[in-house]
Amino acid sequence: MARVSGIDLPKHKRVDVALRYLFGIGPARSVQILEVTGVQPATRVKDLTEAEVSKINTEIAKNFKVEGDLRREISANVRRLIEIGAYRGSRHRRNLPARGQRTKSNARTRRGRRRTVGSAKPGTVGAPAAAPGKA
Repeated sequence: MARVSGIDLPKHKRVDVALRYLFGIGPARSVQILEVTGVQPATRVKDLTEAEVSKINTEIAKNFKVEGDLRREISANVRRLIEIGAYRGSRHRRNLPARGQRTKSNARTRRGRRRTVGSAKPGTVGAPAAAPGKA
């Protein structure tokens, strides 16, 4: 099993696809890494030699920020925005979209499930009943 940057790559996938399991590496970077190291993209992870795995490991460690380091940098950037009182920081703090999207009708992914806010009309289910003796 190939272990790259602390992540076990899936054995039966092609190397160019398996590298995308690393946080911070997408399709373009995956192909770029394989070109530099000289590994064929169509090779399956189980067929990689130890030398090829070490080449990939050193290339990623030397030139890219992935996994824990990248996650720490992103969270530090968000923390900095919150601390300096930036508008984007306040949106992060309130768990709302930070890039200008509308929130009246969309943004369900960011805001979560709908929660009805407000009071119900008297006489409906869940509403407080009218006071006795008042007409």
